[in-house]
Amino acid sequence: MIYLDNASTTKVCRRAVQAMEPYLNEMYGNPSGVYQLSKMAKKIVDEARENIAKALHTRPDNIFFTSGGTESDNWVLENAHNFGNHIITSTIEHHAILNKCVSLEKEGMDVSYIGTDREGLVNPYEIEHEIKSNTALISIMFANNEIGTIQPIREIGRIAKENGVMFHTDAVQAFCHIPIDVDELGIDMLSASSHKFHGPKGVGFLYIREPEKMLPLIYGGGQEKGKRAGTENVIGIAGMSAAVTEAMEQLHERRNRETQLRNYLIHRILREIPYVRLNGHSTKRLPGNANFTIAGIDGASLVVVMDREGICISSGSACSAGSAGPSHVITAIGIPEQYAYGTIRITLCADNTKEEMDYVIQRLKENVKRMRAM
Repeated sequence: MIYLDNASTTKVCRRAVQAMEPYLNEMYGNPSGVYQLSKMAKKIVDEARENIAKALHTRPDNIFFTSGGTESDNWVLENAHNFGNHIITSTIEHHAILNKCVSLEKEGMDVSYIGTDREGLVNPYEIEHEIKSNTALISIMFANNEIGTIQPIREIGRIAKENGVMFHTDAVQAFCHIPIDVDELGIDMLSASSHKFHGPKGVGFLYIREPEKMLPLIYGGGQEKGKRAGTENVIGIAGMSAAVTEAMEQLHERRNRETQLRNYLIHRILREIPYVRLNGHSTKRLPGNANFTIAGIDGASLVVVMDREGICISSGSACSAGSAGPSHVITAIGIPEQYAYGTIRITLCADNTKEEMDYVIQRLKENVKRMRAM
């Protein structure tokens, strides 16, 4: 099997598996307890908080463990009313943001949706133009999960700070793939999910610059300093922390390798398969992301055909699988509906090889040719 759907989820790295094993058996204590067994569990939770904080260049007290990116995004948006009655976001956000915004609009929240250019980039000055006296929050994703475009986060952070508005970024696709310094970029809140960087599923975190301003999303016990109730997922947190360590140690090496493989893949597909468009920015994109719209084919059908040949790709976000219409991201960047259904997403990791790319390209060429002839 050649796995090329890493934006959907990643294989758990060996270091994460090894880190989790003790907490399945002998170190199973609840970190809220006072005896030694619990103290061992609490120690790994504390160490993980420090490890993640170091990766973001912040303090451990600013890191709060959650079940993943969707919960973290919802937590931020649910707190928007504490700061005002207006949210600014973009039309290409993850559904964790967009669907929550729809829910908040029904409750009376005002939401401005900023469009993008044809490469999926938002214009920071359009965001600035939308700021009002009651603007509570700007929420713009760090990098898009479908087309890989990296947004001008530093400029948005500057605008938010100058106007006294909280700035949140969904960094689920970016964290541990590209360097992030929350202070340098002016980020007030940041969401991340472990399974996007070779950690286990079901665990993530939210960075909060000023935790005292946030009300809990989940009420119950006093875990996470009273901000996120529920016994901590010690096993998941241990695995996530190990995955962060490995990713940060290898960040530049992985980034360079993925970028080279991605560029090779993109260059050959655009050169060898006619009537193909690359979606997203040509250079301001995630290292492992390649998204194409291929005229004359159905992307979902191509995914099935490639799967029969042992190749895992996708026709869009995993969270959108089964939806009736074309991807909202592809529509937002101006791809006409008659072509939008021909979109595929190939997302690789540093474990992939050039030989795999050659095989995938050959199978794509033959299958596209066959489907167009039908």
